[in-house]
Amino acid sequence: MSGFAATAPGRRRQGEAPGAAAMPRLDIQGLRAIAVGLVLVYHLWPGTVRGGFVGVDVFFVISGFLITSHLLRRPPSSARDLATFWSRRIRRLLPASLLVLLVTLVASRLLAPETAWEATARQVRASALYVVNWVLASDSVDYLASAADPTPVQHFWSLSVEEQFYAFWPVLLLALAWVARRRRSSMIAVAAIGLSAVVVASFTWSVVATAQEPARAYFVTTTRVWELGIGALAAVLVASRAASRSPHPAHPVRAVVAWGGLAAVAWAGLTYSAATPFPGWQAALPVLGAAMVIVADAPRTGGSPVRLLATRPVQWLGDVSYSVYLWHWPLIVLAPAALGRGLGPTDKLAILATTLVLAAATKRWVEDRFRRPGAGSSLVRVYAVAAVAMAVVVALSTLQLREVEDRRAESRAALESALAGDRPCFGAAAFADDSCDVVTRSDELLPAPADALHDVSEIYTVVSGRPDCRASGPEYVVVECGFGVDDASFSVALLGNSHAAQWLPALEEVADKRRWSITTFVASTCAATSTYQDVASDEVNKACQAWGDEVVDRIVEGGFDLVVTSNYISGPAGGRTMATSGPAYERGYADVIRRLVDGGTKVVGIADNPGLGHNVPRCLAENPDDYRPCGRARSKVEPDDPFVAAVARVSDRRAQSIDMNDWICRPKRCPAAVGGVTVYSDHHHLTATYVETLWPVLDQALATALARAGR
Repeated sequence: MSGFAATAPGRRRQGEAPGAAAMPRLDIQGLRAIAVGLVLVYHLWPGTVRGGFVGVDVFFVISGFLITSHLLRRPPSSARDLATFWSRRIRRLLPASLLVLLVTLVASRLLAPETAWEATARQVRASALYVVNWVLASDSVDYLASAADPTPVQHFWSLSVEEQFYAFWPVLLLALAWVARRRRSSMIAVAAIGLSAVVVASFTWSVVATAQEPARAYFVTTTRVWELGIGALAAVLVASRAASRSPHPAHPVRAVVAWGGLAAVAWAGLTYSAATPFPGWQAALPVLGAAMVIVADAPRTGGSPVRLLATRPVQWLGDVSYSVYLWHWPLIVLAPAALGRGLGPTDKLAILATTLVLAAATKRWVEDRFRRPGAGSSLVRVYAVAAVAMAVVVALSTLQLREVEDRRAESRAALESALAGDRPCFGAAAFADDSCDVVTRSDELLPAPADALHDVSEIYTVVSGRPDCRASGPEYVVVECGFGVDDASFSVALLGNSHAAQWLPALEEVADKRRWSITTFVASTCAATSTYQDVASDEVNKACQAWGDEVVDRIVEGGFDLVVTSNYISGPAGGRTMATSGPAYERGYADVIRRLVDGGTKVVGIADNPGLGHNVPRCLAENPDDYRPCGRARSKVEPDDPFVAAVARVSDRRAQSIDMNDWICRPKRCPAAVGGVTVYSDHHHLTATYVETLWPVLDQALATALARAGR
């Protein structure tokens, strides 16, 4: 994805004078083609090349090599040199990227469901400013945001990493050049030491961060710089070899090294998968493989792979690889919305063909046109035009976000009116009366599908004087928050993960009626059990287990009258599969129950609710005239909650379980909307609105359970 032409430092065409344009590196152009091909196939046919995402890592190495080669040939020595360097980057990269962002923003507004507008606009704006990788990193550790569907500009994360690299790398080379002059040392030697230090630091952090927070580590710049740095060190090696006039190794040796590098990239592409912790040390295989191909600089003779890489189709794909990368993902994401169905084999071939056509057109009329100095050789003009173009995309994205907020305000007003009014068929109440009408249009639902993702418990809300009330990885520090009434005579602890947190709106209504206080002990992902849960790295899993132990101790020490708990199983028990984890979770829940009841508190577990397995708000938005296709058969989605079995195992009347699922599902089917209310905020979390309509049912169920427990 680098914007510099793939040229070899110091190599010129025969007969050209020094300073003439360098000879194109056919192997690097071919490597670009392989990289973008891996990404294309991975996104269109993921089962074919499960590790095709490593194509991005190959791009990083190429970019690091070409940028550093250029900077070593002409080290920056002043602010103007830096400004000139960045102006070339602007001319090369911004026109095509901003064009794709603008087209994608408009197409998303016209084609995508309303549920996608906010995330797309937010990420388009961040992409225009080349910081979207940090936005995605933040979302990846936000339990609710991480459940959202990918946007059509999510792939811009890698471009953001590269642009941030381009911003600071020449400054680093400027500093190293200054050190070299002060010490009267070789620039190449100083660069080798300085860049190696950066690579080692970034690689070390990549390994650590990938083990601790793999989702976040995938996107952040600090875990990726070493990959570009490996390409930079390859440039230092090539420059050193040229400066010392060292002869190249024999052609067969260079061919073998190049083949070895390509084999490493291919092996990673074929054997890695979404389950591979990445980047971490695993990224070293494709990164070093790409560097081997570049350093080998194999000739176009004999058994060299360059004979294949130099073929016209491969070179053409390498030439248009930047635009191919820009266009392919928006087409993949938006095509289903335009077609009104999932992608079939013919659709995917059509997307591939369209991507190549758009890439060729963009290369000719956008990339090449603006890359030439004549398109804006004045530095002031380049920066001014770039600023205006970026401002246009940012402004349009902000307008889209404003539209979303205006619609949300209207929905909130309608929802408040509905909750305050006397609507006997609203939400769960519709199950109690056969005469209630069934809403069949999603545009009549509250909250509106676009707002449902944000319709969550107060536990997720940061307010003045109170933080987000969840414990989160990787540390899982215990967080307590208080709700309910101030002068309570009965204290309740709400314990569990997000499937406990979702019950707070109903529990608050019960607390207000019965004069209870509520203290929350909830965590993202981590269930309240002594079972070792394989939800992330071993370090995170152990922190999750420690959280469970500590919150139980705190609840016992706090002398609570009642513990209400519910949990979603996010990962298998240690050493087991999800299908075989039930008994282990049952034992873990039983341990927690015993500790709580032995400590003098009663326990009521709410059986886990069904999850529909797809983005429910999106489905409702895509089916505005009839929400029924968004539901699922109850027998296929209702979980077998081990907590219920754990209560039976403990066999203590102070431990009870209640089941609310008859008020979420019909006997045979779980609908996506009930009584004019959207039931789910994503794949399996209930909306706060629907939970609030369940409070009379929860009130009666808790009263019955407490009576059985001997209150």
